[in-house]
Amino acid sequence: MRFYRPLGQISALTFDLDDTLYDNREVILRTEHESLTFVQNYHSSLNHLQNSDFHRLRQALRESDPDIHHDVTEWRRRAVERAMLDAGLSAEEAQEGATAAMANFAIWRSRIDVPQATHDTLAALAKKWPLVAITNGNAQPERFGLGDYFEFVLRAGPDGRSKPHEDMYHRAAEKLSLPLGEILHVGDDLTTDVAGAIRCGMQACWIKPKSADLMHTSDSRLLPHVEISRLASLTSLI
Repeated sequence: MRFYRPLGQISALTFDLDDTLYDNREVILRTEHESLTFVQNYHSSLNHLQNSDFHRLRQALRESDPDIHHDVTEWRRRAVERAMLDAGLSAEEAQEGATAAMANFAIWRSRIDVPQATHDTLAALAKKWPLVAITNGNAQPERFGLGDYFEFVLRAGPDGRSKPHEDMYHRAAEKLSLPLGEILHVGDDLTTDVAGAIRCGMQACWIKPKSADLMHTSDSRLLPHVEISRLASLTSLI
């Protein structure tokens, strides 16, 4: 554990999910593969689709609706629906197909192997402080064994703009009835988690990726209050 700024009073902790509490890389690769296969097999007119086609559709959606990127789930659903419409399915068929595709996506997205150390650490921390999850993504911690540790989960889109925008950080403080300065946010991203939290007045803990060095990292913006290399180090704050 390395300190860069003095820590103040801590009355609650907020956590990023992906790549902070578990390794998300293989999960996403597997989910993308299975999601594409599902759509390809959903209707004969869709079996030619590739991930590059969905990338193109997503870019087109963002150009027509710049704020759509804040809600990655709806952005994905609309891209699938658009692909089905372009393939000749009716509006009703495309809506039903997109809903089915997102249900399949959620199943694979939730097949996450959470390290026992994460369970142990969150359980210990939750005995002292209220814990909250704040995510830009579409992981559902209640579906892979982490839901009980959190007072609530905030997701970009339904709960505000994505990090590093301050919306979800402020909403967490309001729901907890705490000053922003008494909340420690923990995350792996120096821009969305560290800089976003500090700029809105929270304290920040950077859980650094393997081999990362704060002094030689291209996306370093603001110094965190504390840096850790493994989640379990947080129990030393108890």
